[in-house]
This record gives sequence, C-alpha cells and structure tokens, in this order.
Amino acid sequence: MLLLLPIALILAILAALFAWVGGWFGNHNLTPQKMMNFAEGSGKQASGFRRAHSKGVCFAGTFTPAPDAASLSKARAFAQPSIEVIGRFSASSNNPYAPDGASPVRGMAVQLKTDDGQDWRIAMNSFPFFAAATPQAFQAMNEAGKPDPATGKPDPEKMKAVLAAHPEIAAFQAWAKTAPRSDSLGNTRFNGVNAFRLTNAQGDQRMVRWSMRPRLPFVALTPEQLKAADPDFLIADLDRRLAAGPLLWDLVVQIAAPGDPITDPSKAWPDTRQQATIGTLAMKHAEPQATGPCRDLNFDPLIVPDGVAGSEDPVLRARSAAYSVSFNRREREIAEGKSAYPANQNGSAR
Repeated sequence: MLLLLPIALILAILAALFAWVGGWFGNHNLTPQKMMNFAEGSGKQASGFRRAHSKGVCFAGTFTPAPDAASLSKARAFAQPSIEVIGRFSASSNNPYAPDGASPVRGMAVQLKTDDGQDWRIAMNSFPFFAAATPQAFQAMNEAGKPDPATGKPDPEKMKAVLAAHPEIAAFQAWAKTAPRSDSLGNTRFNGVNAFRLTNAQGDQRMVRWSMRPRLPFVALTPEQLKAADPDFLIADLDRRLAAGPLLWDLVVQIAAPGDPITDPSKAWPDTRQQATIGTLAMKHAEPQATGPCRDLNFDPLIVPDGVAGSEDPVLRARSAAYSVSFNRREREIAEGKSAYPANQNGSAR
C-alpha cells in the first residue's frame, strides 16, 4: 500500500488540476467554457462549426525542412525529407457565412505528422501581435465590444474602462482600423504571436516566435475593391491560383533576445532580432471544410513534437483549453445530426 501512495497522489493532483482548469472549483472568474459561451452568443453561431473562425477552407500540401533547421530543434519534422500537411484557412468571425472582407483577421493552421507518429499543430493569424496580454483582458475587450440590446451599439464607457485597465489593447485596435487587406490568401503573412521553446540534439534551447511568410508579393485591396468584392472572393482566388500551381510560404522563426517579453503576446519583438528560415510549406490542393480533412481537426497549438515546447504564456494556455471546448461541442453536434453544414452553398460552407 505504501508503494501505491505516490501513484495515488499523482492521480489526485492530476484530477484536481483538470477540475481547476475546467472551472469546477477554485477562484476562477474565467474558464474556457465561459469564453466559448460568450463566443456562441456574440454572433451568428451555427451548429457543427468552430466557435471562432467558423468560416474556412481545408488545404493539403507538403512541408520541406530547411537544411539548418535541425541546429535549432531536434524535432523529427526537421530531419524527415518532407511531410504531408493538412491545413485550414479561416476568417475570424463565428458566422460561417460572413463575407471574406468583413474582418481584417485571417487565420492559417497546419498539422505536420511525421513518419514516427509525432504530431505538430501550428495555429497562426494575420495580426502581428495579439490583442491583449492575458485571457482576462481579451475577454473583457470582447465583452465591452458587444452591442447593447437597447442601442444596438457597444457602450463606449465600457470600452474606455477596459482600455484604462489594459492599455495594450489600444495598439491592436489601431492595427485593426488601419491594416491594409491583401487581395489573396496566397500573399498573406500569418504570425504565431505566442513564444515556444526549441531544443536541439545538444540540449541548446531558444525561445522563438514563428511566422508563415508568402513567396507571393503583398497586394492591398483598395476600399472600393473591398466594398465590391464577392463574399467568397478569397476562396475563389485560392482555387484559381492553385489551378496554376502550388502556393509557397517559408516558415521563419524569430529568436528572442534577453529581455524580450516571452509570456506577453501583445508585445511584438523588434524586427532586428535574429531570424532563421526552418522550412517551406507548399500548398497544392484546397477543398470545402464540410467534406475536407481539416473539419474534424483541433488545431491545438500545444500539440507539439519532441524538440518543441510551449512557453508559460497564459494566452497560449487559454487558446489550447478553449479550442478543446469548441472542438467537443461541435463534434457532439455533428454526431447528433445537428450540424448546420449545408451540402453546397456556392462555396460559402467551406
């Protein structure tokens, strides 16, 4: 019995940790369930779809590591000649039929599964830094931005109070108002704003942030073009470009210097930091998410291989937990036959 006590203690600690994270006890004001409940009620949520970034399109391709990538990480992804990739493009709304031009935020997520069974899932967005430093600040921003039923508009005093408590949010709001929008997913840069730890075979460790940088040059839409654009113009453009050949992105890591904020995704690292290209993504095929391989994937950013580890960034941890709640809810709706996925709606169900 004494020999079993340490095992029982470990199991008890794990059970308590899962209960605490789930918000079942403890002094929790914010849980992943509460975050997803708010997301569901803040827009035109459809059954069977993701609670955020509902509109999307699946893609497939290959990842080829750069020759020197193994010097940064011992991950198998940097030793295998090439890896089959499943991925997804998305828009930030929880409305799966929202026009492509409605939001400045676009997402890219990829899954790399190596020949030894290890799984690496990377989730990135087109913004250069995150909206807030903590999950609590992000939730407060979203709640303050929700329209008042009486007026149909957000209460400016609520947002003023949030900005006073979390001044970093103002920088993101300024970006969202002024950032030019590209005319294609194929020339959009996608950034991982959370820090990760890379460890090589010698045990050397580096904190990095990564980004997918397109080979195609950036082309901005004019306000007139954006206003006149078809609701699904990004998906149509993607199909046209892929018909002519693969689309390429380089996976580039930015290496932190001493003093760089590791656990605050709302602060960008200086462009002068050392950078390294660690691989190339070749996108070859796209298909609707209703029937595509990305539909039932949870692109949890903390699913990483040996040689890659998440930082203690609280936003990164919250993303992982919230993605799990969203995944479980939509998969349950699909299994119960409640999914709102149409068979075909001119591409907007992608």
